[in-house]
Amino acid sequence: MLATRAVSRRGFLKGAAVAAGAPFLVRASALGAERAAPSDRITMGFIGIGMQARGHLGGMLGRPDVQVLAVCDCDRFRREEAAKRVNERYGAKGDGACGCYNDFRELVDRRDIDAVLIATPDHWHAIQVIRCAEGGKDVYCEKPLSLTVRDARAMARAIRRYGRVFQTGSQQRSGREFRFACEMVRSGRIGKVQRVIVNVGGPSRDCDLPAQPVPDGLDWDLWLGPAPWRPYHSTICPGNPYNHFPHWRSFRDYSGGGMTDWGAHHFDIAQWGLGMDESGPVEVIPPDGKEFKQLTYRYANGVVMTHGGGGRMGVNFYGTEGAVFVDRGRLETEPKTLKDTPTAPGEVHLYNSPGHHEDWLRCIRTRQKPICDIEVGVRTITVCHLGNIAYWLRRPLKWDPAKEELVGDPEAARWLDRARREPWTL
Repeated sequence: MLATRAVSRRGFLKGAAVAAGAPFLVRASALGAERAAPSDRITMGFIGIGMQARGHLGGMLGRPDVQVLAVCDCDRFRREEAAKRVNERYGAKGDGACGCYNDFRELVDRRDIDAVLIATPDHWHAIQVIRCAEGGKDVYCEKPLSLTVRDARAMARAIRRYGRVFQTGSQQRSGREFRFACEMVRSGRIGKVQRVIVNVGGPSRDCDLPAQPVPDGLDWDLWLGPAPWRPYHSTICPGNPYNHFPHWRSFRDYSGGGMTDWGAHHFDIAQWGLGMDESGPVEVIPPDGKEFKQLTYRYANGVVMTHGGGGRMGVNFYGTEGAVFVDRGRLETEPKTLKDTPTAPGEVHLYNSPGHHEDWLRCIRTRQKPICDIEVGVRTITVCHLGNIAYWLRRPLKWDPAKEELVGDPEAARWLDRARREPWTL
């Protein structure tokens, strides 16, 4: 584990600059030629070992500067398979084997774990992130960041209070094409931005699936956690083995549908390109079939952003002198030559991430904010949640981004938070 645990993390960091000049020397044969010294490794735990986490786990197991010590999932098959994978990678057994937990609190309570990667359904994120922060863990949390606006802000308060390094899993910010697109927009290459079109899926809905038998090894009550109790169904949480993303994200009690799932990626890039990482829209108008064909966001500076209307997945920026379209692996501009010139010294240069995992791990060592710090995640998911509330209630909303309050609509304001099933509270 990191040497920061041997003393206090704060005390260690005060001497980090001096320590960097006097490296701890260990023979390669003592550690394996590709392994970092134990005092230099970031020790890690995983909460949630489903489809998304499998890729993260593989990435971390391939790193010499990280050691995975524990995994957690309320599905016995998944956690045991993950622990087996870790043990095979490290050749670990006996007392040195990977910890394997049903309840995430047991993992978080371990003092030998520096950082935790959370890849659970959205309705669990706030409780788990806050518990990790309280336990002195740095956190990488998958997107969508939260189930509600209030959950997201509670997470941010905890991260700041306990001084943790937090990375939101909206990894497109670490992609070159997205950074360059936003640099062009913010540098004025397309003139004054007037309109943005974001194409992602729609809102989540109520769940009315029939009851099915709970698979052996699944703690269904723990899977539900703070969400309202309902019978098990495989559409929500499939049995094992499975090789598809489960559809819990389609249902309102657990997630926000495509609006939050892909919105956490593409609305995030829209916010970045508009320079709104510490703010957001002031009005959200649902489609009415007349004046407003698509869900429409209005910003205080006059920019209008719509959900849909452009035909293809991705983010479209339109300005007075041109346009930029960006998606994964695609960057198009109008005029076409706009993207041929790299960002010049006098233009806006945005955070250049070396990779989403790498950026987080580097910031754990330096105690700096990574590219998708908690505040970025909060502001992006708020845009997504407000869109969903407007869809669900079918009426315009006025939003105060400074106070993070809906103006003059107490009924809509109730959707900023949700009741939590006992005993789970923030």
